[in-house]
Amino acid sequence: MTTRTATSRTRLSKEERRSQLLDLGVRLLSTRSLDELSIDLLAEEAGISRGLLYHYFGNKHDFHEAVVRRAADDLIAQTAPPVEGEPLHRLLVSMTAYLDYVDANEPGYRSLVKAASGGNDTLREIYDEARAALTDRIFREDAQGTLISETPHTRLLVRGWAAMAEELVLGWKADPQGVTRDEVLEMLVVSLPALVAALPSD
Repeated sequence: MTTRTATSRTRLSKEERRSQLLDLGVRLLSTRSLDELSIDLLAEEAGISRGLLYHYFGNKHDFHEAVVRRAADDLIAQTAPPVEGEPLHRLLVSMTAYLDYVDANEPGYRSLVKAASGGNDTLREIYDEARAALTDRIFREDAQGTLISETPHTRLLVRGWAAMAEELVLGWKADPQGVTRDEVLEMLVVSLPALVAALPSD
């Protein structure tokens, strides 16, 4: 007699299954560009048909936008500074996490930056929202104080610093030129208060 062992399988809702597929899409994006992330590839990796995948994402553009939004949310979450500690230490922790993120997701991150400047309004909006979330936290004040007081001048400066930080990290990843990771982190962290100190006094 053959004994069959029944395995319990949980039936996922459409949103839960869609979330699983987005997580898979983000993992795939870590090793390839957005252009290389196709519906066919995701369907193959997920072990489902292409037609079923269209049930969760209307078309390739919707799929790309959903994956990019999930990746942006991951970036924001993974680079969140600790709630305690001196402001400069919190910035160091956050920028270390940012560098770790780019290290682990360089192809996808580069393609997001490229897509955001390439005329896709939705991807640009997602990119801008993520950039705003990353810079707004610089001005958050807690029991330890804030690194920079918020004024129109400092807000403009922090936006410029964020663009510089992105270019610095991507440029270093493309060609380190003998610059170490620790030196990159020091440049990222020290440059912000130095730039603020150079602002003209009111």
